[in-house]
Amino acid sequence: MSFVESEERQALRKAAFDFGSKYGWEYFTAKARAGEKTTELWSEAGKLGYLGVAVPEEFGGGGGGIGDLAAVCEELAAAGSPLLMMVVSPAICATIIARFGTDEQKRRWLPGFADGTTKMAFAITEPDAGSNSHKLATSIRREGDEWVLNGRKTYISGVDEADAVLVVARHVDSKGQRLLPSLMIVPTDAAGFEFQPIEMDIVSPEKQFTLFFDEVHLPADALVGAPDAGIGQLFAGLNPERIMAASFSTGVARNALRRATEYVKTRKVWDAPIGAHQGLSHPLAQCAIQVELARLMTQKAAALYDSGDDKGAGEAANMAKYAAAEAATTTVDQAIQSHGGNGLATEYGLGALLGASRLGRIAPVSREMILNYVAQHTLGLPKSY
Repeated sequence: MSFVESEERQALRKAAFDFGSKYGWEYFTAKARAGEKTTELWSEAGKLGYLGVAVPEEFGGGGGGIGDLAAVCEELAAAGSPLLMMVVSPAICATIIARFGTDEQKRRWLPGFADGTTKMAFAITEPDAGSNSHKLATSIRREGDEWVLNGRKTYISGVDEADAVLVVARHVDSKGQRLLPSLMIVPTDAAGFEFQPIEMDIVSPEKQFTLFFDEVHLPADALVGAPDAGIGQLFAGLNPERIMAASFSTGVARNALRRATEYVKTRKVWDAPIGAHQGLSHPLAQCAIQVELARLMTQKAAALYDSGDDKGAGEAANMAKYAAAEAATTTVDQAIQSHGGNGLATEYGLGALLGASRLGRIAPVSREMILNYVAQHTLGLPKSY
């Protein structure tokens, strides 16, 4: 048992941070404010193998685990070059296809995930279902040799830059009764599939979309895994999502903490740097502790998932995601406060982190639903919903 990452993981972290720093926050925010994509960053990350570290070697990946991919995600965010689609495309979609896809699906999709030439969005959230995955209304039915998809999804990231969307939908029988959910690969250019952007105040190159499926006909091999796999297969992809979301948050927090620390070391109002005053040094020290604790829980969750313990990983991943979001929100707020009026000046870039840090409390699962989970599954309290 070790609480220290391997030399290989530490080397991967350093390399990823150095790579992300080559682009940095100025590049990222300039692209986001201009309504452009961070295409150069994503493409080079793919060519260098960072996006495919968890894809099996036989398909061109690094053969590592979700812990390796989460490390890359965190370090890029810490360097000021966060990639939200890392949480979705190589983490959720590639993991599910690698674990449950057919041989043909693996050959078709995994090499593109490995080198970054393929992006896939993930669609589970619906307007009327919210966090209740048992209430999903999007449906699939069998019609001859095809599947037919109908329904809506909302707050789906990066659809405009994706080749396909991995959609969670429920089977319906001849009487219209909804059965177990399954996962369907839907090309973004499929007939009957439309998507519309949702206007957001978050400064991000990745956009959010509402999706509409109107009698979308899909081939038989669009189904990933077994038709009756249900929730179990779905959560095999959602645990990596939570681990990656936690790493994204701790990366954002580290970026804000580094900037605040550098600022209070050099900013002088009286005789000494303002960082010498406990009114600033203690809150920043508390942030550092919160971030490190969240990182440790995230590493635990990744280790459990990579060892094959899906149940243990579920509990740890939820806790990690909660802790990381709280740490990021607190740290960004304190970084802004430490800068005074400069904290909201565009020049310092901290105001743009407000939305990114706050998002972690809401998505991919709200802090309230995580507390429900921990209350029920960890503490054994009665189910509240």
